[in-house]
Amino acid sequence: MIILIFLIVLFSLSVHEFAHGWSALMMGDPTAKEQGRLTLNPLKHIDPFGTILLPLLLLAVSYLSGGHVPVFGYAKPVPVNHHRFRRQKIGLAVVSSAGPLSNLGLAFLSVLFLVFFHPADQWEIVFMHIFNLNWLLAIFNLLPIPPLDGSRIVSGLLPREVAERYNRLAGVGFILIILLLQTRFIDWLYFKSLEWLSFLIQALVRH
Repeated sequence: MIILIFLIVLFSLSVHEFAHGWSALMMGDPTAKEQGRLTLNPLKHIDPFGTILLPLLLLAVSYLSGGHVPVFGYAKPVPVNHHRFRRQKIGLAVVSSAGPLSNLGLAFLSVLFLVFFHPADQWEIVFMHIFNLNWLLAIFNLLPIPPLDGSRIVSGLLPREVAERYNRLAGVGFILIILLLQTRFIDWLYFKSLEWLSFLIQALVRH
């Protein structure tokens, strides 16, 4: 199960980073393409520490502590040069939102597959994990805490001077992210967001 989850996360992170690179190219910045990062090949997006060593270390510590330590990691960020965007302000917001939106897309595709194809139990487990992990990646990355994607979306919409001060919070933001993970806030947000989604779907169905 750990191997399955790792492979799903690796694939999902690759789609996430590809989406950043592709949207940057659409906005006029070919940096990711020039550096060979405009690909779904997971090997191009693996960060030796953030994708492999850190999750394994946290997994071991979590196991020894009885599951009290959150396990997380990250992929190698796709290089983006916002100075090459045709429209810099909106370009930053578009490129930053592309990653989380790609994870939401994978989550919804997995639900559609489950609904319309009724796969065998083993595949049902796989697609349920694809939904859960991608939904979690999306809502986590949309948090407006530097350096997460949500903060770059906000930064792209703020006046330049305000955005610069906001981006300086990246160091504090990392500490805040650790605290949120430790306090299970992300778990609460995950389940609460699913409640909101269910409410929205029911409201749409009624109309």
